[in-house]
Amino acid sequence: MKKTLILSALACILFTANAQVINSDSIRYNQYGKAVGRMPLSAENRDGVLVFESKNQDYKFWFDIRVQADGQIFTKDTMNTIGNGVTIRRARFATKVQVTKNWYGELDLNFANGSLALEDAIIEYNFLNGLRSRVGNFKEEFSMAENASSRYLNFMERPTIVELFAPSRHLGWETVYSGKKFLAIGGIFFQEVSDDATSTNVQDNNKDYGRNQGYSLDGRFIYQPFGENKDHGLHLAFAYSYRTPKTDVAETQYGMAEYSARALSYINRKKYMDTGLIPNIDHEQLTNIEIAGFYKGWLFQSEFIHDRTFRTSSLGTLDFGGFYVQGTCMLFGGRQVYEKEFGDFTQPDTGKKWGDVELALRYDYANLNNKDIYGGSCEGYTAGLNFYTCKNVKFQLNYSYINQDRYANGKGKLFVGHDATGALTKDPTKVVEPKGKGGDDFGMIGLRCEIDY
Repeated sequence: MKKTLILSALACILFTANAQVINSDSIRYNQYGKAVGRMPLSAENRDGVLVFESKNQDYKFWFDIRVQADGQIFTKDTMNTIGNGVTIRRARFATKVQVTKNWYGELDLNFANGSLALEDAIIEYNFLNGLRSRVGNFKEEFSMAENASSRYLNFMERPTIVELFAPSRHLGWETVYSGKKFLAIGGIFFQEVSDDATSTNVQDNNKDYGRNQGYSLDGRFIYQPFGENKDHGLHLAFAYSYRTPKTDVAETQYGMAEYSARALSYINRKKYMDTGLIPNIDHEQLTNIEIAGFYKGWLFQSEFIHDRTFRTSSLGTLDFGGFYVQGTCMLFGGRQVYEKEFGDFTQPDTGKKWGDVELALRYDYANLNNKDIYGGSCEGYTAGLNFYTCKNVKFQLNYSYINQDRYANGKGKLFVGHDATGALTKDPTKVVEPKGKGGDDFGMIGLRCEIDY
């Protein structure tokens, strides 16, 4: 009996010691010496994207990487010579994480052409009832074309009016509510922090002048009458933004505004449309009307953007604006895909095992001429073919024709016509060409090779 008790006690001691060893082996510490919880993850290739996920799907970590290599050639009968060329349009590396069911984080960097720039830096909380809120650096919710991911653009470049006025990434706080047939968005935003130059400007304006950073108040409402219908849908939206001067510009440019854009090209660096610096800015008001719809493989999209700039010192307001209209069609049975939760279009579904081809047409117009400011006007005609392979590779072929007026002279640096002697002139008042004939007009062919993984 005693022998049995002794053996039982010994076995208990050994089991307890062994359990302590196992328990000790299961403990892990982070680099700060703190014991951390552990959770096994499964790794999967999801349409070419590496995803790590917990069994209960509360935690998920994945990469978002894309490379876009562009090339363009231009017509040679231009007043201002344009160099053909190639470039890495985007080289993006992002890590994204769903820490819990509610918390989401993202860090997105761009390494295009060897220059480092911050894209997205996001902390987001999802209430899981249609309401979500986020802070950090990200795109303001103002324009459908601007907020669409560069992975899924129908054309190589966004419309000129969007490039001119649609706000891009800024530091801010935004809240979104998604209802059954609508999306309501509101936010407050501050300065831009994309690179060293803008950060230095903010710091110097604070240090030397004690200037407030400025702010923007945004609101956007999207009506989606067909809800989450997969075959057809309609998108009707209105957006508004109230914007005060920011300190992310040089100290000498504070309280000024300048509107400029390139002509549907990242390779041609000339900014034909350019107002130059406009002083005495009090604030701006941006409005946007969006109309979009889809039916199976067909897509229609349009935006009408207006900017009203208010000046101090009893100077009059300035009105600029423009619009674009575009349509696309999947040629081999593919379908357009609308993300109701975000109010934009994402990657279409292909119709064949090898992929699909999409035909895209667009007209866009922008005007920077108003009262005592003549920054030029421009219209662009673009036709494109998008080849979607069966996986994560995409090819885009674009032809664009640019028609500019005589005031699109790049702040007096570019030729816009001929004077009375027949010589090229940069002065729009000396152009002898009849109305509608002045300005530098040209065509260009572009090719993009893209991979996303």
